[in-house]
Amino acid sequence: MPSTDSFRTARWLRFINLLLQALLFLSLFAGLNYLALNHAWRFDVTTHHRHSLSPESKAYLEQLERDVTIIVTLTDSGDSEELAQAFRDVTALLREYTYYTRGHSKAQLTVRYVDVYQNRREAEALGVEQPNVVVLQSDRGRSVKTLDDLYVIKKKVSREAFKGEAVITAALLDVSKAEKKKIFFLAGHGEMSPDSVDGARGLSQLRDQLRQRNYDLENLDLNLARRIPDDAALVIIPAPERRFQPFEEELLRQYLTTRAGRVILMVSPGSQFGLENLLFDWGIRVFDNVIYDTDSQSLTDNGELLLRHFLPHPITQVLIDNGLYLLAGPTRVVNEDVGRALDDGLSVKKLIATSPTAWGESDYRLRSRPEYTPGQDLRGQLGVLVVSERLKPANLPLSVPGGRLAVLGTADLVTNNRIINGGNFPVILNTVSWAIGRDTQLNIPARPIERFQLSLSQEELVRLRLGLFFIVPGFVALLGLAVYWTRRN
Repeated sequence: MPSTDSFRTARWLRFINLLLQALLFLSLFAGLNYLALNHAWRFDVTTHHRHSLSPESKAYLEQLERDVTIIVTLTDSGDSEELAQAFRDVTALLREYTYYTRGHSKAQLTVRYVDVYQNRREAEALGVEQPNVVVLQSDRGRSVKTLDDLYVIKKKVSREAFKGEAVITAALLDVSKAEKKKIFFLAGHGEMSPDSVDGARGLSQLRDQLRQRNYDLENLDLNLARRIPDDAALVIIPAPERRFQPFEEELLRQYLTTRAGRVILMVSPGSQFGLENLLFDWGIRVFDNVIYDTDSQSLTDNGELLLRHFLPHPITQVLIDNGLYLLAGPTRVVNEDVGRALDDGLSVKKLIATSPTAWGESDYRLRSRPEYTPGQDLRGQLGVLVVSERLKPANLPLSVPGGRLAVLGTADLVTNNRIINGGNFPVILNTVSWAIGRDTQLNIPARPIERFQLSLSQEELVRLRLGLFFIVPGFVALLGLAVYWTRRN
């Protein structure tokens, strides 16, 4: 009887021991998973730290104001190696975002992968029908990024670097902020309209693209409003045909100077819009002429002007990297005003120019056949886009941003008929970003794409095959036989 009781006691002790071990294991497993999710140590030993977020991105994620959903319509398709690589790049990057946000931000970051072809209903419900894009949206806004936005592309073909972190972080900031940037299109002087779908003078495509990038747009007639609203982040003046009144010019001057405002002026040949005094103050001169060129590389088959000369700048860098051109249409010369006294507080740069063989025809109203006239017409690399910026005061402890003004010698390149040609669309978007200040918002470098290639001769390939298919398996088999023979004897 005592032996039976001892057996039962031992069995119960064994059961309790196993139960305690199981509970200990489960507690340890749960604790390790909690630590891994919230306090994990991670080490990135890759070149260029491909799997680590920059300090800038981490700082912005900690300040994320609203929940953001990121919808990825890229798929790991075997049809295209480039698409598959893009999927891997984006997936790895977004994994870092969600990991860091989970432990350091009050806002929630959700990533969803949707195949727009296989899951059409889900895509429609999310409002995403375009393949191969990354969509960021919150209750305040929405931003769409294409593959071209995520990579530095050389000569339209070769992807040289992945700039997804800078693009995604900037988009997160845009869609999570409490207020959208508001852009006003001036009206009242015969300007092109963002509400018009007309091919030659409508700007509806530009309007839609700006709204898609989380901007609020409004029309503004200074003759009626008598002021520029306080929430104006940017004023666009698209091809005015009539002169501004003196008080309107003064409103623009005060907006640029005392309020550090931002203005983009696009002019067309033949228009007398005034604003000469305002442009002089900012070191820019617009000439009353039309640009012609005899260089075949600067003309289309229809004789329309192509622009291919760009100075490195946040506005034009995408044109340089991708070897793009601008289809300009009728264009007048815009240059730095050499007659203006030097001003250390003002930076004026000519970013887009013609070829050296171009000239500005001053008698374009009279001549049916344009011809260069020495001493009368301008000749050489004539300016088409000039930007002017008030520099931040160096003697002040506060960071006070200055005003920015961009003047473009044509408005035709942003019309519905032309905006999709060449680099027209990127250059106007970059001009808007520069004017508002998004070009200096982040300092996150693009990460070079590393390509590895194993080059073997035919003889080396034969040896590699022999090693993989015969030598290694044979060695493993011999090792197994040796172990078997040892145990048997």
